[in-house]
Amino acid sequence: MKAATVRELKLELSDCTHQELIAFCLRLSRFKKENKELLTYLLYQSSDEDGYIAEVQEQITQEFGLINTSSYYYIKKSVRKILRIAKKYIRYSGKKETEVEILIHFCTELKKMRPSIRNNKVLFGIYERQILSIKKTILSLHEDLQYDYTLAVEAIN
Repeated sequence: MKAATVRELKLELSDCTHQELIAFCLRLSRFKKENKELLTYLLYQSSDEDGYIAEVQEQITQEFGLINTSSYYYIKKSVRKILRIAKKYIRYSGKKETEVEILIHFCTELKKMRPSIRNNKVLFGIYERQILSIKKTILSLHEDLQYDYTLAVEAIN
């Protein structure tokens, strides 16, 4: 079965009643955990973006605390997993400020980690790519925010 385009779905959903839309959302939430997480964000957390950011940052900090540091292999796997989780939460929000704050926190935690990421080319590459991503995203923000976030990036870099 071929999936419909977003435009086709939008046209079809505009013809549905309120009750049908609720039923569709509930049915969607049963199929994938990500759908349920996105609905949770939209319904409960989107109105309090600062609380959402703090919650995600706390989860990132906890995940960094659980990393098995016995070898760089395990560290790399764990860091990639944490980054994947962070990117998922950034995607839910869709706001550039949220993306920058979460990635700055990720890079801060990564840099604090022992053994040092500078001893491993892959980990340091992940760190550098995220710094470049942050800088690129900062350019699309308001001038005042650009200045504040640029100072934060310089502080961790």
